[in-house]
Amino acid sequence: METLDLQEIRGKLDEIDARITELFEERMKLCQDVAEFKLGTGKPVYDAQREQEKLKALTAQAHGEFNKKGIFELFSQIMTISRRMQYALLARHGKVLDTGFTMVEELKKDGVRVAYQGVEGSYGHGAALKYFGKGADLYHVAAMEDAMTEVEEGRADYGVLPIENSSAGAVSDNYDLLVKHNVYIVGEIQLPVNHALLGLPDASLEDIKEVYSHPQALMQCSNYLNSHREWRQVSMVNTAVAAKKVLEDKDPAQAAIASQTAGELYGLKVLEAPVNHNRNNTTRFIVLSRNPVYRKDAGKVSICFEGAHKSGSLYNMLGNLIYNDVNMLMIESRPIEGRSWEYRFFVDAEGSLSDPAIQNALKGISAEAVNMRILGNY
Repeated sequence: METLDLQEIRGKLDEIDARITELFEERMKLCQDVAEFKLGTGKPVYDAQREQEKLKALTAQAHGEFNKKGIFELFSQIMTISRRMQYALLARHGKVLDTGFTMVEELKKDGVRVAYQGVEGSYGHGAALKYFGKGADLYHVAAMEDAMTEVEEGRADYGVLPIENSSAGAVSDNYDLLVKHNVYIVGEIQLPVNHALLGLPDASLEDIKEVYSHPQALMQCSNYLNSHREWRQVSMVNTAVAAKKVLEDKDPAQAAIASQTAGELYGLKVLEAPVNHNRNNTTRFIVLSRNPVYRKDAGKVSICFEGAHKSGSLYNMLGNLIYNDVNMLMIESRPIEGRSWEYRFFVDAEGSLSDPAIQNALKGISAEAVNMRILGNY
């Protein structure tokens, strides 16, 4: 057997790589011809059966299990890149994804009806007031889903709900509700959240035995609460509802974790503040509408999708963002109801539905996903 030194081996590898590059470019030119044909006939870019047959045939030509897996992965990526090139060509010919959304200059804020979850003095109330101002008709509902229903059925023009916190993470239930209801994200508000421990005017820290608040607020104050393990923690639907309960029960052994604004509103005393461990604690709220619109200056797109339950599915779909130079801002997964160990993915990306790069990326994802929905552009 011929013995080669390292430089000779590297030289031969360079020659092979140059040939691979030349063949790749030749293949892409042929794929462009295929795209032109599909453009003329209306055939879809993605033909799953054809690709699987091709991958099976190519894998069979390789020798050894390692090489077979390598060939499968290599040509899977080559075919994925080919599809993205074809999507780009179709986009240049005006074959773009119909998003169903309409661009508007601004959202109307004065005189609109806005539903939020909780009661007056809650963080939801503060977020709605921050976004819409005092000219809007703000009203509260008991549950998160109630706010979405109010919007969906037309009793409210907009709804304001929390979606993510910088300390406790995603408000998971609201991601699930976005799939369930026909509403669209048209705006967002980032609200600094600083929690206080609130008690009756004559109460002291030594009196406290029970602490009431929303589960997210309890998590955001877990370090503080862990230093008072003798206190019983009780979950409530809202922080301001917890404050209202302490006032109504008139029990000095009860305290609420809520905003100091809620404390002032319900006549409670600040026993300690702030009690959240992250001093930069912020909650992101979304603004919901029943109309699929987006502002001219919108810069974030939210989608959700389900992929085929197989290796590489998520990687290939997210590759559509990478290939189009779209910056992914967030990804969250949620279990799909009725399908154990299968997940729906929620993605935020930088851009506007009017951007060719976003349209091309979404067209690729929608073609390869089991289903995809645009949740909003804001």
